[in-house]
Amino acid sequence: MIHLFQKGADESAPILVLFHGTGGNEHDLLPLARFISPASSVLSVRGNVLENGMPRFFRRLAEGVFDEADLVARTQEMKAFLGEAVEKYELDPNNLVGVGYSNGANIIGSLLFHYGDLFRAAILHHPMVPLRGLPLPDMSRLAVFIGAGANDPICSPQETEELQSLLESAGASVEVHWEHRGHQLTQTEAEAAARWFQNNLPSNS
Repeated sequence: MIHLFQKGADESAPILVLFHGTGGNEHDLLPLARFISPASSVLSVRGNVLENGMPRFFRRLAEGVFDEADLVARTQEMKAFLGEAVEKYELDPNNLVGVGYSNGANIIGSLLFHYGDLFRAAILHHPMVPLRGLPLPDMSRLAVFIGAGANDPICSPQETEELQSLLESAGASVEVHWEHRGHQLTQTEAEAAARWFQNNLPSNS
């Protein structure tokens, strides 16, 4: 998979694994990563599905309607890629934090729903419920930040609350930050994510 890796100044700091939104690429969330944790190493992945030329992490049938079979297959593919990247870049597999926006947040959500211990924590900006009716793994060691828009036309507040409930039912600790905006990622939402990160994820040193 197309990706980039940047080694951080603090090898004990959580490693940020970045997943862009529809039409983005592996460079999009680098400023956000530096804002959240300037000293962290960063692994940023480009989605390898194209929708009208726009990179995504899995196919959809319509806006808000996921191709669930493709989502499951791409989730397995991503899990395999992350395992290879951990070995290649000699990363601590217990110190990964997934950071995603929109479609990128949704692939992280699917990874959590399938592999509860893949990430130490997750920062999800405007995610949806990736799959319903799936028995969820134990997430009792997982901390999750969700950034949501009260007026988000793509991801309704009810969708956010359902995702929070599902994650908490599996044992995760979840904090939701609400913005009175739509689907965009705002500066105040990024600031809330950075505060949450500093409060919940001290370095492993």
